[in-house]
Amino acid sequence: MKKIFNFCKKDQSPSSPSIKLPSYFAVGTPDLTPGYLIQDKDLGKLHKAASIGDVAKMQQLLLLGKNNVNDLDKVKRTPLHLACAKGYPDIVSLLVERKCKVDLQDKDSLTPLIKAVLCHQEECATILLKHGADPNLGDHNNNTALHYAAFDQNVAMAEKLLTYKADIEAKNKEGFTPFMFAVMKRSYELVELLLKMGANVNATDNTKRTSLMIAISMESMGIVNLLFQNNVDTTCEDEDGWTAEKYAKHFRYPLNV
Repeated sequence: MKKIFNFCKKDQSPSSPSIKLPSYFAVGTPDLTPGYLIQDKDLGKLHKAASIGDVAKMQQLLLLGKNNVNDLDKVKRTPLHLACAKGYPDIVSLLVERKCKVDLQDKDSLTPLIKAVLCHQEECATILLKHGADPNLGDHNNNTALHYAAFDQNVAMAEKLLTYKADIEAKNKEGFTPFMFAVMKRSYELVELLLKMGANVNATDNTKRTSLMIAISMESMGIVNLLFQNNVDTTCEDEDGWTAEKYAKHFRYPLNV
């Protein structure tokens, strides 16, 4: 019979063993600040039209031929970045029809697709994906669009990205996969989806922590049980030599065999 965890109160006794717990919000986690700080005085005419969703003005400017669809503002944003952040699919469609570059990155290495995901603009994201946007480009911490969707617990967006060949095993600078983010955020529905789509249940981060170790640390009983249903390996050791079983004992989650 498979081992399962009984979840009970965490051990608070002074004699309990010390353990290096995950640095959940360390350098590799995405910055989920939505939108952009937009100041009109810093915007060119094309950027301003994109930022307010003015399709007619955008068409007029492009017809005049004095503006390039790939022009960058002071912080390396294209009009496409602004349209995706604000949620203007008509502007996005116009720009991609005019052959704009869909994968340019702003000063934070965010693509328009990542910005659309971050701002919950699924229609804009879909347009970009249909026109060849690369879902596997990462930000300065190597977080891809799927990492952002997972960290934000956005199941629909994650499913959309996977449809367009997002790398389910992509790792950021800390070694976290989107699946590990879903576990960390206690998103049962997203964990279930990613497992169905083939996510590696035994993936490890840079400190060799597994999703099971994280789920135990987060006291996510449902997710722990789900991991066991998907043949998770309890014998893996993190960089300190701790197995999932040791994590369980530390948190007083005894194993039933």
